[in-house]
Amino acid sequence: MAKILIIEDEELMLKALEFRLKKDEHEVVVAKDGREALQKVQSDTYDLIITDIMLPFVSGLEIIGKVKQTPHLAHVPMIVLSAVGLENVVLEAFELGVDDFITKPFNLTELTIRVKKLLKK
Repeated sequence: MAKILIIEDEELMLKALEFRLKKDEHEVVVAKDGREALQKVQSDTYDLIITDIMLPFVSGLEIIGKVKQTPHLAHVPMIVLSAVGLENVVLEAFELGVDDFITKPFNLTELTIRVKKLLKK
């Protein structure tokens, strides 16, 4: 069972992701804003982090940057889920070290497949 951190401020999206990943037998931890997310990544370890880009307080891009610059976290795979599909945002996320980018809306089955793929690495 993998421990996955979901960083998402939209309640319905967060619940759907949490439900699906728990159904897939993962341990799920949630953060509803960027500040809470940074506290959680500094105080615990995760097998995968899923983050939105547009978040209150600290953006998803800032979170990616902090995670990838922290030696004990840099190896943790990250997936970005975002309605912001602008090419420059996608490119910046990949430059910061994100492993996958999924544009909202998306299919939860597709997310499950991508999660499995990243956890196998």
